[in-house]
Amino acid sequence: MFFVRTASERDLAKVSALLGETWHATYDALYGAEKVAELTAKWHSVPALKARLARKNAEFLVADNGKDIGGMAYAAMSETLKKGAILHQLYVLPKFQRQGIGRDMFAELETCFPDAEFMQLEVEPENHAAVAFYEAHGFVKIGETANCGDGQSGIPAIIMEKPLG
Repeated sequence: MFFVRTASERDLAKVSALLGETWHATYDALYGAEKVAELTAKWHSVPALKARLARKNAEFLVADNGKDIGGMAYAAMSETLKKGAILHQLYVLPKFQRQGIGRDMFAELETCFPDAEFMQLEVEPENHAAVAFYEAHGFVKIGETANCGDGQSGIPAIIMEKPLG
């Protein structure tokens, strides 16, 4: 049984490992292991995660069963979209997927931003399981980008949005 809680600095090495494993399992076939390793080193390093943990107006969650960190989620109020929260990350280790961990983390995140009127995210169009997950949780496609994440990734994404409140 996994419990969703706020992440702490002591979780970051496990979260970094979780993101590496999950990204390789999800994206190696699409982008190659080398590109995935490059992005993981940049976006999912302990220092990068530590910066997210310290950000104000943000929530960094983990799903913990006392032994494993099975999932992680990170969202923050947008710095550019008025009244919008951005779901930056929601990942579950492949061996723990389809057990409700993503649903539970997302349900918690939805309650963390009382001033947000909507939540937005970017998702790789070929990640059909993730697209279906977000659609099942009320997100609709509102656009596309050629460079998800930092705007320089070269990875396309669908932009999805859901009203909150």
